[in-house]
Amino acid sequence: MNVIEVIGRKRDGLEQSAEEIRFLLDGYLAGSVRDYQVAAWLMAVVIRGMTRAETLALTQAMVDSGEVMDLSEVPGFKVDKHSTGGVGDKVTLIAGPLAAACGVPVPKLSGRALAHTGGTLDKLESVPGLRVELTPEEFRAQVREVGLAVAAQSPRMVPADKALYALRDVTATVASVPLIASSVMSKKLAAGADGIVLDVKEGRGAFMPDLESATSLARLMVEIGEGAGRRTVALVTAMDNPLGRTVGNALEVGEALEVLAGGGDAELREVSIRVAAEMCRLAGVGRDPAQAIADGSALDRFRRMLAAQGGRLEEGLPVARVQVPLQAASGGWIEAIDALEVGYGSLELGAGRLRKEDPIDHSAGIVIERQVGDRVEAGEALAVIHTRTLELADRARPRLQAAWRIADHEVQRPPHVLERVAR
Repeated sequence: MNVIEVIGRKRDGLEQSAEEIRFLLDGYLAGSVRDYQVAAWLMAVVIRGMTRAETLALTQAMVDSGEVMDLSEVPGFKVDKHSTGGVGDKVTLIAGPLAAACGVPVPKLSGRALAHTGGTLDKLESVPGLRVELTPEEFRAQVREVGLAVAAQSPRMVPADKALYALRDVTATVASVPLIASSVMSKKLAAGADGIVLDVKEGRGAFMPDLESATSLARLMVEIGEGAGRRTVALVTAMDNPLGRTVGNALEVGEALEVLAGGGDAELREVSIRVAAEMCRLAGVGRDPAQAIADGSALDRFRRMLAAQGGRLEEGLPVARVQVPLQAASGGWIEAIDALEVGYGSLELGAGRLRKEDPIDHSAGIVIERQVGDRVEAGEALAVIHTRTLELADRARPRLQAAWRIADHEVQRPPHVLERVAR
């Protein structure tokens, strides 16, 4: 097989075999296929697209490039949950304990924050002492004993995806539905769960800008999961406005605890219950996740998970030294809150990172005081800025001030769950 012929076939729009795709990836990891050759192939994929069969073959080849988590010793139908990323999205911290409290084993390998989107691992690491780097043996034991583990992915899992993504990032080949779908699903398949619930975000604060593209991505990922023998369902959810009332690591853990205790933002609680219900449905569990909030079992499960990973929640979450209000310039009803601008504002406050090696201030972020649909008077707080210095607060203030759009008429809060995609 010749790499130039493989590239040329994709350039000409011909369907490639699983053997050709595997030959290209194996050669790239081994060094016999050069990065400029793979870059040419990636650009051809962006322009020509991929068939469903090609996308499944690419996904499977990436899974086979590294280790696969073996969860066979964990009893029950195990369900993983994945979000494509958003602002204020702490659903994993709520839906995971909900599903686990209902009897669904939840093995969850997560990532870190990058650019304007938050990372579950960074949120968890705001709990004093908590470890996210678990060995496979520790991970399996915790899922078996606690019913829930959220940890970092081993670098030995899906190395082909890591190599491809680094190249896509510098060759303008990120924006391709089949490449995105195969990247996400290769990691999910390698994580070893029996079922997968996907939360595909669309809107200003998401990587998918509109409902059509998000639904297309959701359908493809469901097909990949089902094609690989995993029960898979996707929810397409809105990310024009931040989810919940907090953005930032410790703040979001605190909000998750509040929701699990029966309080918190109604929309966040509803979508978390909806995601947990989908996890229960895949596992064949009939219990209503809302009951796990009412009886306290979900909160207990979350606390047990944190303690099992070394977390000392009793010491308290980090608190920002500087907390200043973001005041409304005029009165009216909140029509929209630009999730992208809030995400970047939180980044400026120190809650996120532009590069993977950047440090994070776990106490930094934003507490939203006025949500979409709320009435506000001039001078009242739209939000409270949490950070370590007044200079950082002043730097982020103009961006955050512009994120709130105020109308002179009443506004209804839009629906959050937009589509359900299943086979």
